[in-house]
Amino acid sequence: MDNRRCFLCGRNGAQDPLERHHIFGGAYRNKSEKYGLVVDLCGNRCHRNGRLSVHRNGNQMRMLRRYGQLKAMREQG
Repeated sequence: MDNRRCFLCGRNGAQDPLERHHIFGGAYRNKSEKYGLVVDLCGNRCHRNGRLSVHRNGNQMRMLRRYGQLKAMREQG
């Protein structure tokens, strides 16, 4: 049973399939993958196209990066 949920809104992806988002993209995508700094997001609503999606809303992106940085510091020292 798949119990994945959108990191931002908590939906299960039934209506809007979940996509994997690398918290630190571009040149740092591999490091995000290596250190587990990835989250599941509703593909359309929370990832790419929604008003508050991480690729359209700087505040959401900054919030995720803060989360990623704290997670990395906690887990990697």
